[in-house]
Amino acid sequence: MTSSDAAIRTKLDSLAQALRHYHSALLDFAKGEYEFLHGPIDGPYKLYSLVVNDPAFQWLRPVSGLMATLDEVLDAKDRPLTEQNVTDVKFALGLLFSDTDTNFADFRRGRARAKDDAKVRETEARWREILNSVEA
Repeated sequence: MTSSDAAIRTKLDSLAQALRHYHSALLDFAKGEYEFLHGPIDGPYKLYSLVVNDPAFQWLRPVSGLMATLDEVLDAKDRPLTEQNVTDVKFALGLLFSDTDTNFADFRRGRARAKDDAKVRETEARWREILNSVEA
């Protein structure tokens, strides 16, 4: 592992952790919306089933997929990380939050509903701070 690889890995690990916190905040928000309309969710297995199968949670999938991909890249210890990995993550996040890309419109509508939630705002600010500190 080169020092460049180690530095990039450290920053991308921090970003992955911050994105997990952000996803958790969004999930809590989506759960609250669901429970407001349908009543309490009975336990973590029911929540998992809803997240996987119910359209009310569909909007979270792009963030879930991005986190899974980032984790796969970080878990591949046999390949050194490069500036291209950083560029790829920035590009993917740019698409996710871009008003011009229609592929993620459902995510952006869900995010717009969640934007006033303090935990969502705090966790989004944190991953953006980390992303901005990563050179690419």
